[in-house]
Amino acid sequence: MPNEQSQEKKPSVSRSGTKGEDLSIGGVSWLKRSNQQALLMWDSPETNSKVHRQFRDAHAGAYLFSQFHMIRLSNVIPGHRPHAALDPTRASTGVVWTTEQAYEHGFLDDPDAWANLGQGAPEVEDDIEGSFHRPESVSVSISGREYGPTAGIKSLRTAVANLYNAHHRKGKESQYTWENVCIVPGGRAGLIRIGAILNHPLLSFFVPDYTAYSNMLSLFKNFAAIPVPLSEADGYHIHLEKIAEEIARGTSVILTSNPRNPTGEVVANPELGEIQNICRDRATLIMDEFYGGYNYTSNCDGATISAASNVEDVNEDDVLIIDGLTKRFRLPGWRIAWVIGPKEFIKAISSSGSYLDGGANVPFQEAAIPMLEPNKVLNEMKALQRHFRDKRDFVIARLREIGFVIKSVPNSTFYIWLNLSTLPTPIADGLSFFQACLEEKVIVVPGIFFDLNPAKRRDLFDSLCHHFVRLSYGPRTDVLRRGLDGIERVVRK
Repeated sequence: MPNEQSQEKKPSVSRSGTKGEDLSIGGVSWLKRSNQQALLMWDSPETNSKVHRQFRDAHAGAYLFSQFHMIRLSNVIPGHRPHAALDPTRASTGVVWTTEQAYEHGFLDDPDAWANLGQGAPEVEDDIEGSFHRPESVSVSISGREYGPTAGIKSLRTAVANLYNAHHRKGKESQYTWENVCIVPGGRAGLIRIGAILNHPLLSFFVPDYTAYSNMLSLFKNFAAIPVPLSEADGYHIHLEKIAEEIARGTSVILTSNPRNPTGEVVANPELGEIQNICRDRATLIMDEFYGGYNYTSNCDGATISAASNVEDVNEDDVLIIDGLTKRFRLPGWRIAWVIGPKEFIKAISSSGSYLDGGANVPFQEAAIPMLEPNKVLNEMKALQRHFRDKRDFVIARLREIGFVIKSVPNSTFYIWLNLSTLPTPIADGLSFFQACLEEKVIVVPGIFFDLNPAKRRDLFDSLCHHFVRLSYGPRTDVLRRGLDGIERVVRK
């Protein structure tokens, strides 16, 4: 009889636990207690639905794979043999995953019958009172047929600089110029360009935050990403002490959205200025300000929230600001965005575009210039804020009527971070609630996606975000009403 130790044992997983010698290879145990618990939890009542299994297949399996990369994923999770060159966890992420699940329920065949409250996009129609009319056609100049500079065309860079000087730097000696602006093909492209040029720092980010950060932070090896959890008890507020603690432990880059996605809260002055004072000469602040126009803290006077107001020297303060036409100009399809910062940073960010994305579309850059006239933008922001504040109030009132407990009303963005913990158990977690909403032709985003986990080291089914969903009131009011009707049916069931 051959020696038992000489026989190759292929690791396997049963629904009751593990087989073999603790899933060991060559006598080395790779499945530790925490991962046994994660596997066994797959049998729990909360996480044994179809949608939980689909999420695990696309995301949670990577938790095991990233920790124990010597074992092929197909040996751990049942399914087909993976493609040799493909990391399947990068094939479906965040909002894209929720949309793909909706496709299985008919969303692709008849999208007008659905209420998509998951997509992070504002309504794009020209129906908002006081808002300027968006172009219905774009002319293409001869220069628009050519390759454009990866930093963007100078005329648009100048228009962006002038806008920030007019709205945030009146009376300040240091002013932005076109050399402080880089035009990029969308906000994520801007983030990726920034990530490519970082010089091996510790980078702190906050949880919860924008889902795409997780993928961007896992893409590069030239920095170490450190999650900093925020507390639900105080509205996920970024306290000054938290910033100081991160810098004290060696963090030299801090990334955050402000106003904040998904919680709908904003850090405004004077606290924003105090945060910048703490970071000055110590850390680079990367400020994602795409929702800066959706500011309801100043009676809808058109004021936007931006760290640009507190920069002392535009070429010395390590503050990088990302914004664009996507959210506050309601043109997500144009893919025109910008990064503002010190000249040295902008030069490097522009250069990285030559090997990452090739630059933004030139005809749309040319068409964007007239939209950025400062007085025109101010009037646009007034109209935007009034309209979206009214939609927020409508949605909040309706959710409370349905029975949701909403402790605080968001003061920015167009998102509601909806706590499900008071609902009946079968729909009290984000994935189960999401699945139930699909049956009513409603899309929301499970909160688990906003618990950023770029290294796949944590079991997200223990996440404090697991019992939340992000609900967008970006769509038209008739779509919101249809979606809320569907959510009410889910709860009443």
